[in-house]
Amino acid sequence: MQSLDIIKSLYAGFAAGDMPAILANMAPQIVWTEAEGYPYAGTFVGPQEILDGVFTKLATEWHGYMAVPDRYVVQGEEVVAFGHYSGTYKATGKSFRAPFVHAWTLDGEKIVAFVQYVDTVLVQRALQA
Repeated sequence: MQSLDIIKSLYAGFAAGDMPAILANMAPQIVWTEAEGYPYAGTFVGPQEILDGVFTKLATEWHGYMAVPDRYVVQGEEVVAFGHYSGTYKATGKSFRAPFVHAWTLDGEKIVAFVQYVDTVLVQRALQA
């Protein structure tokens, strides 16, 4: 499977809420970095830390949270996705839409690194009462 196909299948898993599909191609020691200023900022190592520190929170703290890629740039085992996030924060009832860039690194058919770039100001507005 090509790098781009692996990343596209991951976003399809996000859209379907299919956690096994999301985690399927993650390396055991994947390094996942959420942007400073984002609600779940930090670096998580391994699928379980990512599940606990990011995905479970997204699923429980937001209504309709989505990460939708608009286009990709691929160079070998590096894939960059440009897209947007959207959702409504349950605690405030406020919605947001913010552009993102996701940088993915693969080693063969496993994702070994993820770095998130996002306009955190737009996200923080949804968090504020």
